[in-house]
Amino acid sequence: MPRMARKTLPVISISAIITRVTEPCVRPLVAIVGPTGSGKSALALEIAGRFSGELVNCDSLQLYKGFDIGTAKTPLHERRQIPHHLFDVLTPHGSFSAGEYARMARSVLADIFSRGSLPVIVGGTGFYLRALLYGLPALPQKDEVLRDQLKRREDARPGSLHRILSRLDRESAAQIHPNDVQKTIRAVELRLLTKETRPPKDLAQPLKGVRALILGLDPDRTELGTRLERRTHEMFSHGLLEEVRELLAQGLAGKEKPFESLGYRQALEVLRGENTLEQAIESTLIATRQYAKRQRTWFRREPNVTWLYGFGNDPAIDDTALGYVRNFLSSFGGARV
Repeated sequence: MPRMARKTLPVISISAIITRVTEPCVRPLVAIVGPTGSGKSALALEIAGRFSGELVNCDSLQLYKGFDIGTAKTPLHERRQIPHHLFDVLTPHGSFSAGEYARMARSVLADIFSRGSLPVIVGGTGFYLRALLYGLPALPQKDEVLRDQLKRREDARPGSLHRILSRLDRESAAQIHPNDVQKTIRAVELRLLTKETRPPKDLAQPLKGVRALILGLDPDRTELGTRLERRTHEMFSHGLLEEVRELLAQGLAGKEKPFESLGYRQALEVLRGENTLEQAIESTLIATRQYAKRQRTWFRREPNVTWLYGFGNDPAIDDTALGYVRNFLSSFGGARV
């Protein structure tokens, strides 16, 4: 659907807001959250383009280089020359804990603020956003010997670690997909090292010197399901199998963490003759709908979210969101926005 024409407005100088802000050392930040397929990236680009912004990825899979089609990364030619941060920063063999993500993202934010730009955080990994904004309690560093023991156990008895986690910490187990081995290992590791279900929240160190506007997209569920079905079919028809085949040709084994994600696991099954293309598409769609439901539930529990009841590529939703951002920036004073 072609976008509706919008009255041209002057670009706002965020640097003026940051340097003349009425609250000392407090800077503005915008975050876009919502379920997969809700148009978060499209809305983030609109906001960044209008308010001198730079995008900061908050999707755990878009961190990985080479995993593009299945993670729905915005193609380079569609990024409008807007700076994008924390995309393609991990190799398939690497991983980020929420704490590691938060530390790197906070460093990126400091750089963006130093340029007088507005950070626009976008992505559907709610735990990463929570870690960035509100902090996490100090946790033990990784115990490689213990992790290796846990990995061997999981390899010998797939699913056993998630069952152990369910006994140790039922709430954490409910938030981690059984197929996400890396997160399950870390969760079990922490429970064994700390002897506690979870560290006290009051030990967390929130992000200081920043005030955030969090915009949440909550589109109609039926329409979201229709769009997810269309996107899943397009993902497979527009090169997902070829992308996975190329990744394997580069020497990957298919056991790396990003291969556990939606679409990639199913694509591997097709290439290995373990499933048909039709079965892979249906399996991916079912899993994607379940994931969207979990995301919606997660973000509904988050505090201070301003909800927009539609898709991020809807002109009416764009206009409403831009209005919220304009009012938010105006509250800092010192600049006409």
